[in-house]
Amino acid sequence: MKTRVISGFFIAVLIVVLGILGSAPLGIALMICAVIGYQELMKACTVLKKKESGNILVTAGYIGTVLYYGALTVCPFVYRDSSLTEHMDFWSGLVIAAFFLATMSIYVLTFPKFESQQVITSVFGFIYCPVMLIYVYRARVSFGVYGIFVYALIFVCSSVCDVFAYFVGRALGRHKMAPVLSPKKTIEGAVGGVAGSTLVSWLLSLALSALYPQMHLQLEFILLGICGGLISMIGDLAASAIKRSHNIKDYGHLIPGHGGIMDRFDSIIFTAPVIYYLAVLLIGKV
Repeated sequence: MKTRVISGFFIAVLIVVLGILGSAPLGIALMICAVIGYQELMKACTVLKKKESGNILVTAGYIGTVLYYGALTVCPFVYRDSSLTEHMDFWSGLVIAAFFLATMSIYVLTFPKFESQQVITSVFGFIYCPVMLIYVYRARVSFGVYGIFVYALIFVCSSVCDVFAYFVGRALGRHKMAPVLSPKKTIEGAVGGVAGSTLVSWLLSLALSALYPQMHLQLEFILLGICGGLISMIGDLAASAIKRSHNIKDYGHLIPGHGGIMDRFDSIIFTAPVIYYLAVLLIGKV
């Protein structure tokens, strides 16, 4: 537990620092996490063997991830007006389409080296980790000076929900939420997690109003806290389901006390796109 707490503290400090720096430092850090997370998924799903670092199919995923993050990290420096989101959408779509075509070309040209299930899994893994994780970056750069608050909401809704769910579940938990998949998680813990996420999101909206008096987004942040907390638990359980299907305890051992990137960022991967799109719908580009 001590190792887990210490690692968690340093991760939290790094998240805050990267959020303040934004732009290129954040994009590069997320790219590294995405590459490692993609590799962990490929090993978990046996597209990569245990001692194998890559093959031509997975290498296409590495290259696609670097191109994907590279293109979107450059966008804020090239497109500084209201067209930023439009151009980021264009480059996102282009790289995803190119990756899919490249993967299918490898499948055809090397046939029968790879099974169809491996090809499908490589595409799934690319969407699951690199594509979903980029929304942390998009949340930070797409909302101007308020972007850091939307960025913070992603981590509030995932990490705070997890902490509150753990303590409330231990104190009051009686009814199992997913007894086969995660026996320790309870409905009471889930309610406590969402309540904690909502509370801290509301406090974050008060901080926003204190810094920018013209911004009154308490209701919007409460809704984001509820939705973000709920989806973060789905993300946690989804990652657990994959691990159980492949009989592994952790995706990796990179982070002491936490496991791998996928073990630590499982809920964030789900929360980030939900918070980003809901913020666009509820708050708009400010």
